[in-house]
Amino acid sequence: MKSLKIVSPNLAETQSIGEKLGQLAQPGDLFLLCGNLGAGKTTLTQGIARGLGSSDYAVSPTFVLMRELKGRLPLYHIDLYRLDRIEEISDLGLDDYLYGNGLCVIEWAEKGLTVLPPEHLLIKIDYLSDNGRSFEFIPQGKRYQKLFAQLKSLSAGN
Repeated sequence: MKSLKIVSPNLAETQSIGEKLGQLAQPGDLFLLCGNLGAGKTTLTQGIARGLGSSDYAVSPTFVLMRELKGRLPLYHIDLYRLDRIEEISDLGLDDYLYGNGLCVIEWAEKGLTVLPPEHLLIKIDYLSDNGRSFEFIPQGKRYQKLFAQLKSLSAGN
């Protein structure tokens, strides 16, 4: 399987990576973010929102599970952190969001990989330093292979 690794030296670059993703997003896209606490999932999502043209500020939806931000596409920012059992995730009724006309970005997606749609862009985020992060993009499905190629060509231009 192909993957793309990008290192971000600071928060601004992390948001810039997210902004590129937001610009490439299409209705029905699903981005699954995996990484430890403080890895940069919400910072990346802030950039995605900006790339969608949203003036809303993305904050972690940990305590409400989902926040909707307005932009070129609706951004459904979902956080599975507080859920402990796979049954809780499958009982959330996320189908309207997952198969809707917006973009779903799910933080702590590793908790629900077995019940989430098999086609998605998996983004693994690792903490490198106070501001540095490593991102690994892994496309699953034809749509995400295309998005992956677009992202790869944008990254090569930097």
